[in-house]
Amino acid sequence: MGDRKRDENSGRFSEEYPREDFLRVLEELGAAGTTDVAEHVGCDRRTAYLKLQSLEEEGDVESRKVGNALLWELIDESQGV
Repeated sequence: MGDRKRDENSGRFSEEYPREDFLRVLEELGAAGTTDVAEHVGCDRRTAYLKLQSLEEEGDVESRKVGNALLWELIDESQGV
C-alpha cells in the first residue's frame, strides 16, 4: 500500500480501483460475472464483488443470480423504474 496516492487537499487515499472502471467494464461487456469484471478491471474477485455490491446499493448496477453465480449489469435509466 505504499504506492497509494493521497489527495493533496483532503489527505485521503485515492481509490485504487475507481467506480468508473467498473461502470466502464459493464458498459463494454454488458451483463458480466464477478470474475469477468475483476479480470477486466485488474483486481481480485473479492475486491470486484465488494465494489459491485456498493454500486448496486447506490443504484448504478443490479445483480441477478444465474446458477451459482451473480450476473451484474448497468441499470438502464431510460426505462422508468
